[in-house]
Formats: sequence, C-alpha cells, structure tokens
Amino acid sequence: MDRRQSLFGLFALAATASAKGGRPDWPDAVFKLQDAKTEKHPFGELTVFFEGKTADLKSLVAGTLLLHPGQEPHPPHQHPEEEIMIMTEGKGTILVGGKHYDVANGSVMYSESNKLHGVKNTGSQPMRFYYMKWQA
Repeated sequence: MDRRQSLFGLFALAATASAKGGRPDWPDAVFKLQDAKTEKHPFGELTVFFEGKTADLKSLVAGTLLLHPGQEPHPPHQHPEEEIMIMTEGKGTILVGGKHYDVANGSVMYSESNKLHGVKNTGSQPMRFYYMKWQA
C-alpha cells in the first residue's frame, strides 16, 4: 500500500469509526484501490470504495477519479452533500467558492453543501484525486 492509499484509508476509517450504534451499510473495514470496482468513462476511470449510510450520516461516499488530460467529469455542479477532494497526481483547476484555483499533488478542496464546484485536468498527464461526500 502506498502513502496515498494509507492516507485515504485513514480518512475512511475515521469516517466509519464515528458510527455510534445503528446499522451502517458496510462493516468497519479497509478499502483498497485494487479491490474496488472501477468504471471506465470517456473522461477517466471512476472508482467508488463505498456508498451508503452510517449510524450518524444519511450518506457517505468515498472514491477516486483518474481524470484524463483536458477532461472534466461533468460541468460544475452542486449537491446536498459536503465534499472534500485530495489531489494526489497531476495538475488541474478547481472551481470552488466562486473562484478557480490551480491545484496539484497535495492540494485539498472543501465544498460546502449546495455550493457550485468543479474540477478539470489542465495538465498533459492523468490527474488523480480522492473524494469523500457526506450528508448529516
């Protein structure tokens, strides 16, 4: 397991460890990139590690996207979930808070609920980011 996967594993475990009763949609676990289902799209490769509810959240989604050069997964959008994106490879731009930001390995984006945001690979190499979305 490389450093990016270890970091993501910590986020996933921290999110699932917050459950205090009730029945989450999945058990406590470690989710590995090589074991997750990956879908190939024209814009890149989308992997979802898990998607469902926890004892404390209506929904929690975590995954990664390997975005091809010059691509965006969809136009800027908004949704009821808050979202964090962690860039681990490549470079691009992120729209959040009404501004465009240049991002690269080590950049982190946070978007509030129902706020317009989007991402685009502006580099010549694939861009990977990990994301988590949740709704309380």
